[in-house]
Amino acid sequence: MIQDPAQAPPVVAPPARSLEAVRPAVRAGLAALQAVVVGKDAQVRRAFAALLAGGHVLLEDLPGVGKTTLAKGLSRILGGSFQRVQGTNDLLPSDLLGVHLWDAKDQAFRFQPGPIFCQVLLLDELNRIGPKTQSAMLEAMVEGQVTLDRSTHRLPDPFFVIATQNPMDHAGTFPLPESQLDRFSCSLHLGYPNREAERRILKGEAGSDRLDALRPALDLDGWRQARAAVRTVRVSDAVMDYAERMVDRIRTGGGFCSTRAVKHWLGLAQAEAWLEGRDFITPDDLQATLADTMAHRGSLDDRRLNRAERREQLARLLKDLPVGWTG
Repeated sequence: MIQDPAQAPPVVAPPARSLEAVRPAVRAGLAALQAVVVGKDAQVRRAFAALLAGGHVLLEDLPGVGKTTLAKGLSRILGGSFQRVQGTNDLLPSDLLGVHLWDAKDQAFRFQPGPIFCQVLLLDELNRIGPKTQSAMLEAMVEGQVTLDRSTHRLPDPFFVIATQNPMDHAGTFPLPESQLDRFSCSLHLGYPNREAERRILKGEAGSDRLDALRPALDLDGWRQARAAVRTVRVSDAVMDYAERMVDRIRTGGGFCSTRAVKHWLGLAQAEAWLEGRDFITPDDLQATLADTMAHRGSLDDRRLNRAERREQLARLLKDLPVGWTG
């Protein structure tokens, strides 16, 4: 039986006393997680940025390279509840969202929440889930709520989804529609660890064996405060002009780039700037986050493009489009 998050024991963590204390605590949590998911500092930082920006992460990778370790580590640093759902083609929407059960004692239907009611949700092998159940995630990932049998239930705040996707040539997979992919603020590829990192994992000095050493960096109120601070990072008109010119170039080139995608891009750039200690974003922040934000959204002209080729296209766009404030 899924435990009601409202009945879960409170997480003990130091309260955030001031905004000045929040950022060092978040940085310390990031460093602690990077010491567990070794050799993948850039990917861990980007997942952290997505968490701070209020987005969700899609991991496209082979089994056994640390995806679950990253998800569990984030939940421990966050200090919230964690649920893992294994994707299968017979998974039903109620298996994710929950159901209304008849309570004979009260003579009324009672809502039994599903695993989606948690702070960090790992959807393993998302593209093995059928389209009907995939669509059950759309409202939750954007609006932070679940509507079931004409009743609306709020999800915990913060709510963070990490999903994994198998290569599309694997048997038993369903393609993710653009509406689903567009809910993810970024896609990440962990890949195999380097030799030094893999040796540390094999010796038990890093990886899943070290998850128990992680502690919450902040209480949940502190994380909400950090998210609010990220949203205050300034985006100047000049930087916004550069972002809009890049978006125009992507769209005229046949790429899919929704307004939601642009908001995700700016949010990740704001989170990266905030982690650096700045209250404004620069073109460098936008350039650093472009590929991770746009690669999984693909091209409307050629659906056969894989993610690596898409990233190469985006890298060429960055080189071709000047940062200059006019043009």
